[in-house]
Amino acid sequence: MHSIFESPDLAPEEVAARLLVTPSALADLTLADAFKIVSYMRPKRIKAGTVIIHEGEVKQNDYMLLVLEGDIAIENELPGEHDSMVVTIMGPGHLIGEMGVIDGAPRSATCTASTDIAAAVLSRTALMRLLKDDPRLGNRLLLAISKRMADRLRETTRKLKTFAQMNKALHQELQVVMNNRVPMPTARAKA
Repeated sequence: MHSIFESPDLAPEEVAARLLVTPSALADLTLADAFKIVSYMRPKRIKAGTVIIHEGEVKQNDYMLLVLEGDIAIENELPGEHDSMVVTIMGPGHLIGEMGVIDGAPRSATCTASTDIAAAVLSRTALMRLLKDDPRLGNRLLLAISKRMADRLRETTRKLKTFAQMNKALHQELQVVMNNRVPMPTARAKA
């Protein structure tokens, strides 16, 4: 399989710009916007197995990454256990870390390269430079990132509602089983 960066048809910047405006990234931007934004991003290659972001990380958490090639596993720690669960896999055209580029708060998930990754990185420093150089474009970018985060929040809310419904059904099922249980004879009852 050939890398998109080895393609004679598309320059890496064009690949990044086209992926930046896909529905899984920032579809509200124009391709012209994307080309300008990509000029503020830096390319990054990541080897398979590398943990890119650690859940709870508070240092070096001020960037977002656009996946250009490869897959990244997104996982969350399970409460009360020393284990984690993969919640999704993100491939080309997906953004990770966009909350960090906005607020720099601790990371909310662990992101691990499932395959070798080609990515474009936008740091908060580059975002601030973009906002200074081209405030209108910077504002469109921030609005697009905000919309993307709102979409993810709505999807998470939908998943939580589904989980709550499943939990309620399991609880009701358990109650039926418990209510229909035959009591075990006690030692006193036999005497």
